[in-house]
Amino acid sequence: MDDPRTHDPMGDVVDRSSYGHGYTASVRRPARRFTIGRAAVGIVLALLLYYLVSLAQVVETGREHSAQPADAIVVLGAAQYDGRPSPQLAARLDHALTLWGDGVAPVLMVTGGKLPDDRFTEAEASRRYLVDQGVPDTAIMMENAGRTTYESLDAASALLLDSGIDDVVLVSDSFHLKRSALIAGGFGLHAEVSATPTSVVDGRDELRRNLEEAAGVAVGRVIGFDRLSDLTG
Repeated sequence: MDDPRTHDPMGDVVDRSSYGHGYTASVRRPARRFTIGRAAVGIVLALLLYYLVSLAQVVETGREHSAQPADAIVVLGAAQYDGRPSPQLAARLDHALTLWGDGVAPVLMVTGGKLPDDRFTEAEASRRYLVDQGVPDTAIMMENAGRTTYESLDAASALLLDSGIDDVVLVSDSFHLKRSALIAGGFGLHAEVSATPTSVVDGRDELRRNLEEAAGVAVGRVIGFDRLSDLTG
């Protein structure tokens, strides 16, 4: 005997005897919706985990204070005010001076360009500050065109490698060092890091910068730090 019930392709039982003539049953597909929902949740969780791993790496790298011998100390640029380093940049320079005085490296590389209306670049302000602190001008190298971390490390690495220098210590604020080290490594530098212990960025501002840098590290690893630099300026 014919069974008026049948199974649709998704496994739902359909009772044909309850249908009138010419009526076509609409078949629910809960299994498919459930599968798509689980996949979406899985993707979101994977992205969140990836971001949290990047955040942990940013924080952990910011705690590193390398004092191992190197060929050069590279100071990442920050704002300057008409030839005078901002407090943030001065903190980086002071830490670099300590490392240089301790014999970590014989060369100090300062980096950073300028805004359109500025008279001085960040690198020029840094060089003047270091000279005033007793560093011989011959011990200072300058990269003074980069507008972003990526551009500065691109140009700085070319100058350093041309001089036979590939072993460096990067100096910056703690939150900035993971992305900087990844970029420097991409240009062929062997980069250790040393965070300035007297950063003026602290508290909630430091937390915000760590969160932002974690996003930059996560995205930059996927699309490339060159494209990230173009997108963020």
